[in-house]
Amino acid sequence: MTSDFDPANNAVPAPWHVRLLGRDKTVIPVVRLSGVIEAASRPGRINIQSAAPLLKRAFGIKRAPAVAIIINSPGGSPVQSRLVAKYIRDLAEEKEKQVLVFVEDVAASGGYFIATAGDEIIADPSSIVGSIGVISASFGFEEAIEKIGVKRRLYTAGKNKSTLDPFLPEKKADIDRLKKLQLDIHDVFIDYVKSRRGDKLDTENKDLFTGEFWTAKTAIDFGLVDKLGDMHEVLREKFGKKVKIERITPKKPLFGVPRLPFMQIGASDESFTDDLISSVEAKSMWSRFGL
Repeated sequence: MTSDFDPANNAVPAPWHVRLLGRDKTVIPVVRLSGVIEAASRPGRINIQSAAPLLKRAFGIKRAPAVAIIINSPGGSPVQSRLVAKYIRDLAEEKEKQVLVFVEDVAASGGYFIATAGDEIIADPSSIVGSIGVISASFGFEEAIEKIGVKRRLYTAGKNKSTLDPFLPEKKADIDRLKKLQLDIHDVFIDYVKSRRGDKLDTENKDLFTGEFWTAKTAIDFGLVDKLGDMHEVLREKFGKKVKIERITPKKPLFGVPRLPFMQIGASDESFTDDLISSVEAKSMWSRFGL
């Protein structure tokens, strides 16, 4: 007659059929959010439309005590950042699960906004975090079109409809209005970070909300990060060696290979140009952090 007692760990192992099905392991679903944050549905972008189905599936795994979220983003749309962060918190409260956020190369600006939805933020010592600020960028073409003999003809109903038109000279009133919008958005960002990070933040640091960014090795002293480490190491520490990582990935289309926007039937030159410009802008955002 054999005994189920295990003298190695002074514990009774799970029944054989439970071990066979892997039910003796702690399942931790993992969602990876990587890319620039923008509303447009393009490959390598983060938005509520693409993130929500993955997050819903992850939080829907009943026997998982926590959900791990990998974030790798230089930022982008403040609205999409807030929508994704709010959805994470709504699901965490509804399903009563802990949220662990793991930073890869960068969680800056909107990327950090989403990261703060976690109960804990864990990063590699060399990860870039922070950039709690708001930025707008554009070009001015008024002199260029004059040199090539092009005249701008613009007709509006409403004196402010041509605000910041790139083919017209800048107006101080337009810049002042833009600054007001930026300050409003910045306040929302700061308030959210404060509400999520609370007493962890080093509020004596005057650079904390200036848009500055740091390596996680430094940012941990400011309260922007909770711990240095990698996902596998941290999950084993928290949930034991038998932790089972279940990666939640987008469902593949039923037929064929998914088509990129510019490969779709009937795609116009304009859509191709938009995709190209978006790719250049995304590259510019990544390169700001040396990536």
